[in-house]
Amino acid sequence: MMQKEQLGRSGLNVSVYCLGTMTFGNETDEADAHRQLDLAWDRGINFLDAAEMYPVNPVTFETAGLTEEIVGRWLASRRPADAVIATKITGAGSAAVQDGAAISGARLRDVVEAALRRLQSDCIDIFQLHWPNRGSYHFRKSWGFDPSTQNRAETVAHMTEILQMAQRLIDEGKIRHFALSNETAWGTTTWVRLAEEAGLPRVASVQNEYSLLCRLFDLDMAEMSVNEDIPLLAYSALGAGLLTGKYAGNVTPENTRRARAPDLGGRITPRVFEAVSGYLAIANETGLDPVHMAYQWTRTRPFQCVPIVGARNAAQLEHLLSGVDVTLDPQVCAAIDKVYRAFPLPF
Repeated sequence: MMQKEQLGRSGLNVSVYCLGTMTFGNETDEADAHRQLDLAWDRGINFLDAAEMYPVNPVTFETAGLTEEIVGRWLASRRPADAVIATKITGAGSAAVQDGAAISGARLRDVVEAALRRLQSDCIDIFQLHWPNRGSYHFRKSWGFDPSTQNRAETVAHMTEILQMAQRLIDEGKIRHFALSNETAWGTTTWVRLAEEAGLPRVASVQNEYSLLCRLFDLDMAEMSVNEDIPLLAYSALGAGLLTGKYAGNVTPENTRRARAPDLGGRITPRVFEAVSGYLAIANETGLDPVHMAYQWTRTRPFQCVPIVGARNAAQLEHLLSGVDVTLDPQVCAAIDKVYRAFPLPF
C-alpha cells in the first residue's frame, strides 16, 4: 500500500503520489477515467487534483468543468472515506472563462460553489489559484519575464481580498485549505505574510511544474518551501511525456499528447532531446524504467514534493504505479546531477 504523509502544516494525510485528472473528458473518456480512479485508490492513492478549466488539449469554454463532473460522478458512486480533493480556479486570460476574467473574491466564491456541485461534494480540501492575476513566469514565459509592470499596492489589495474570501469559505465549510499554483517565491511569501498578519488562511501548498527537465523550483522556491513548510505539488513530472522516451529522436507517435500539441507547450527546443538522451542513458545503464526514475527522483528532493501522476489510460497508470517502491541510489542521483549541470534549462 502506498505510503502517506502529512502535507506541510495542513494536517491532511495524503498519499505520496497525487492523481492528476487533466485528460479526463478529452484524451481519456469517462469509463477509463473511472478505471484510473479505481486503480489509484486500490493502490493507496487518496489524493487527486483537478481544475475548473480541465480537460486540456485543448482548453475550451465549452468543456471547462467536465473533468470535475467526471470525478464527481466517481466520488458519488465510490465515496472513498479518506479522499483528499484539490481543484483550482482558472487564472486571468484563459479560454475556459467567459471573457478571460481575472480572479476576484466574488468569482472565487462562484467557482468554489460550482466546483462543489460538479464534484458532488460538501467540501473541497485544497482550493488553489491556477496562476496569479499579476502574471507568471511559468508555461515557458521565463525567457521574457518582466515584473516591472506589476503594481505592488494593487497586488497586495487583491491578495487580501482573496484571503478574506477564502476565510469566509472555510468558515462556511466549503473549502478546508487555500493554496497556490504557478507562483513565485515573492508571491508565495507575500501571501503567507499577509495571512499571518491578519489571521487569515495560510498557504497549504504550491503546485508548480517540476521535473528533471524543469527545475526552476530548486532555488528560491526550494528555500521558501523548507522555511515556510509549504510543500510542492509537482506537475508535468515526466516533462509532458518527454522523459518516457517516446519522443526520442524527435518523433511523434500516433495518439500521443504531441500529436495534439506538436511543441508540447513550448517544451520542444533544440536542446531538449540532448537532455532527454542523457536521462534515458542513466535509466538504461542502471536498469531503471525512465518513468519510475523520473517520478521517484522528485521524492529525493530536499523539500516536501508530491508528484502529480497523470496518464491517458489505465494501462499507463498501472505502469507508472508499479515503480512507487523504486529507490534511487546515490550514484544514480549523482549521474542525474551531472546531466542537469550540462543541460540546466532545456526548455
